[in-house]
Amino acid sequence: MENSIFSDYIPKTLTYITHQRTFIVKLIPTLVTTLLLSAATLLPAQAESPKPENPVLRMATTTSTDNSGLLKEILPIFQEKTGYEVQVIAVGTGKALKMGRDGDVDVVLVHARSAEDAFVEAGHGDKRYDMMYNDFILVGPENDPAGVKESKTASAALKKISLAKSTFVSRGDDSGTHKKEKKLWEAAGIKPEGAWYREAGQGMGKVLQMAGELDAYTMTDRGTWLAYMSKSPSQVVLEGDETLFNPYGIIAVSAEKYPDTNQAGAQALIDWVISEEGQQLIGDFKINGKQLFIPNAGEEEDSEGKAA
Repeated sequence: MENSIFSDYIPKTLTYITHQRTFIVKLIPTLVTTLLLSAATLLPAQAESPKPENPVLRMATTTSTDNSGLLKEILPIFQEKTGYEVQVIAVGTGKALKMGRDGDVDVVLVHARSAEDAFVEAGHGDKRYDMMYNDFILVGPENDPAGVKESKTASAALKKISLAKSTFVSRGDDSGTHKKEKKLWEAAGIKPEGAWYREAGQGMGKVLQMAGELDAYTMTDRGTWLAYMSKSPSQVVLEGDETLFNPYGIIAVSAEKYPDTNQAGAQALIDWVISEEGQQLIGDFKINGKQLFIPNAGEEEDSEGKAA
């Protein structure tokens, strides 16, 4: 008989029955099956993660976060580890916080620090946790008709756009990006109005598409821009101004105020995204080799979300 890994396990009393090939061929699979089953019983049992009592977790977040692709990258890992099913509702920050105030979601992931602080102070959320940040940028036509590229600050850039009456597409949806844009116009001492200023009432991806089609300027978070830039004729015309800092916070909706919310699931998600593993995954997420978000859980920040 030819040597094999199973040779030593065949009874010696059968080795002389060389003429009974059919019997031996039938016997060997039986022995192999028996050996494999015996080995399996010796292996330690794999401990299964306990299934959550309420596996459905509703998260309201921003269209910019969703458009970036980050959540599609990291949430399946959280779900696999914990058994929670995260239902993502992508809207503007204003609407996401309203859904939290109405008790319609369990957790919110948004980017408008003053609105987030007010949400917690009013008792709608338990605590705001720093999660990550990136920045806003201004994008516009390649020929830059308003001369924005010569500007050093966002205020100066917006003044040039206003004076030139170059088309500007605003989110116009009370999102975190829209809230930031309004603050920047105010800081520049300008009340944008007229045919050149268009409020889209749309998410970031749609606004970038509109700006490209209209040869217009707009403001976007860098994450969404990196995800959409290959589809857009627009170019970055201003970046790097410290007033364009864009922090993201995550907040569990108050179970005390809204008893039907999934408090355990919300806190499990928060604990995971601010953990070493979650933060590493956020930092590793890239598009075309470019990092979209900087993880910053646990860092001291001021009321504008800047590192103290």
